[in-house]
Amino acid sequence: MTCAACVARVEKRLRRLDGVDATVNLATGRARIEHPGSLTPQDLVAAVEAAGYTATLPEPTAPTPASEPERLAEADRARLLLTGALAVPVIALSMVPSWQFRDWQWLCFVLAAPVATWGAWPFHARALRGLRHGAATMDTLVSLGTAASFLWSVYALFLTPAGDPGMRMPFTLIPAQTVPHVYLEAAVGVPLFVLTGRLLEARARRATGSALRALAELAAKEVSVREGGVERRLPVEELKAGTHFLVRPGERVATDGVVVEGGSALDLSLVTGESAPVEVVPGTAVPGGAVNAGGVLVVRATAVGADTQLARVTRLVEEAQAGKARAQRLADAVAAVFVPVVLAIAVTVLGFWLGAGADPQTAVTAAVAVLVVACPCALGLATPTALLAATGRGAQLGILVSGPRALERLRRIDTVVLDKTGTLTTGRMSVEAVTAREEGLDVVEAARLAGAVETASEHPLGRALTAHAHRVCGETPPPVRDFRAEAGHGVTGRVGDRAVSVGRPLDVDGLPEELTQAIAQAEAAGRTAVLLRVDGRPEAVFALGDSLRSGCYRAVEHLRRLGVRPVLATGDRQVTAQAVAAHLRMTEVHAEAGPRDKADLVRELRARGHRVAVIGDGVNDAAALAAADLGIAMGGGTDAAIGAADVTLVRDDVQALADAVRLARRTLGTVRANLVWAFGYNLITLPLAALGLLDPMLAAAAMSVSSLLVVGNSLRLRTWRPVAASRAARPESWER
Repeated sequence: MTCAACVARVEKRLRRLDGVDATVNLATGRARIEHPGSLTPQDLVAAVEAAGYTATLPEPTAPTPASEPERLAEADRARLLLTGALAVPVIALSMVPSWQFRDWQWLCFVLAAPVATWGAWPFHARALRGLRHGAATMDTLVSLGTAASFLWSVYALFLTPAGDPGMRMPFTLIPAQTVPHVYLEAAVGVPLFVLTGRLLEARARRATGSALRALAELAAKEVSVREGGVERRLPVEELKAGTHFLVRPGERVATDGVVVEGGSALDLSLVTGESAPVEVVPGTAVPGGAVNAGGVLVVRATAVGADTQLARVTRLVEEAQAGKARAQRLADAVAAVFVPVVLAIAVTVLGFWLGAGADPQTAVTAAVAVLVVACPCALGLATPTALLAATGRGAQLGILVSGPRALERLRRIDTVVLDKTGTLTTGRMSVEAVTAREEGLDVVEAARLAGAVETASEHPLGRALTAHAHRVCGETPPPVRDFRAEAGHGVTGRVGDRAVSVGRPLDVDGLPEELTQAIAQAEAAGRTAVLLRVDGRPEAVFALGDSLRSGCYRAVEHLRRLGVRPVLATGDRQVTAQAVAAHLRMTEVHAEAGPRDKADLVRELRARGHRVAVIGDGVNDAAALAAADLGIAMGGGTDAAIGAADVTLVRDDVQALADAVRLARRTLGTVRANLVWAFGYNLITLPLAALGLLDPMLAAAAMSVSSLLVVGNSLRLRTWRPVAASRAARPESWER
């Protein structure tokens, strides 16, 4: 395929099959097809071939560097070099009268003949193939323009004074003239400029699609496994779930897994967009493709092959790049009739000039310029190249967009409904504050005793107290005896010779004043207060809460600056929800909201005319995600949430949401600019060509530059960067 007309023709042919819906992408050369089971993939390939093109089924694995497109590029490069060597002398002699020696035109004829035939053969071959199938594409225009220029020059050389010895041909930007003229420079310039433009265009398109190749390169090729105490190397394809494998410093994690031995820091920047290294310890889940920046790890594989996070990310990026924005669908519809219309215009221009009494040379020149300048390449590349670059850049930043429709909706949202637990907060309880009795234990000893008695507990509060004790004391808590847990009350046990109990302060009467105030402050801030008693005496109060994610204040602030109103909807208590909302300066709060309540809230906001996005991470958010104009899931969330979402934030950072909105707006702005240029270029150049004010060779150069400008504009998205963190960002603690 070479232009938007090709895309439209292939799609039309595929959609003639019963039950088939097809989307064809010019930039990637791929078709995404939904078809009934009664049709085989071979039937679909046959339909593409019936349209005059070739097709193959995609390889089950990633293409190797020596792929078919690379070999074709080498052949095109060789053809371009030889064409350039022959064409440049012809163009120079034709455009510089002082260099025109006796019989110079016949030397140009000898040099131009191979270019007009062999050099332009790809265009002639595709034009003939299209003619056999009743189709006209860009190649039809280039082939006709080259052939017409060369055949007119042959006629002029053999049957007019243009072939006389000593003929001089002046150069002018306006080709309409009465002196003898040959258009050999156009016959060689058209294929030379189009071949050059196509080669540069292909290289730029490969650059826009580099994100997919980078994702493929993240996958490890070999892995060291440990079985029965013996270590051996094997291809990563042979790795099975449950196998233990080693990751040494500097190596990539071969597949998704859980650390079972060792500790280290992992560089996740290429997998999730997380810039800072992440510390991992036994029990930490790690994604395939991460780079080990520290010690040796032993990891148990939990997912392999197509089930890994890296494979899912690659699939999402591929599916996103296969889609089309509404503007591109309009452009494809125009391109489907564009080439036949241009052919009709060229014939009309030829007839008009001849009917107006102009000499045949002027009429042919104008008709050839119309054929060459009116190429719909830029129309076909306007959206796919921008989408390739944007989705690839988004994947690098940890933002996965399901396709152009999601980008369009993301650009237009004005309200975002945010879940609290797991979205704005980490979803893990931690000790936020400790208050000890003035004349009793210090906070370190209190943490040691509380962590010791909670070691045997599986309650989230107990795990948070144990982790806090590890962090504060730097040692393993002492053993506990006579452990007993009472549902709703807490736990008791003996640590050494002390009787220790940890539980909710059901009765605050008789507690020291400082502990009473600590309990009141914790409850006012929406935290859970836990009282430590040692030998029956109250000693300390621990305030536990779900801490806010890093950067969520900045994220909410940036959303406001983008004109997006944040709304908090959570199943938590009102006091907890209000505390979070107050810290983030959010005015609309819906607490104690279940899955149905969240979905009803979304429908109510949409009924009021708002364009609503929902961001969540749990099963309870799936209904609201599906009911919204746009669903956004946290990458660490449940499969139900991710499956219902249009956008997935791979890195657990709400700031990525504001980045996603900005990226969507920049991408669609780029698409609009590309389409305006593609349409505007034809609106300007076609009339100039029809009026005889554009030389065919310059028309070919303008057509190539048009496509390159579109691709170059899209390439700028590859270097798009999120805004820097706000200088006014407030601390992430939300203690009141």
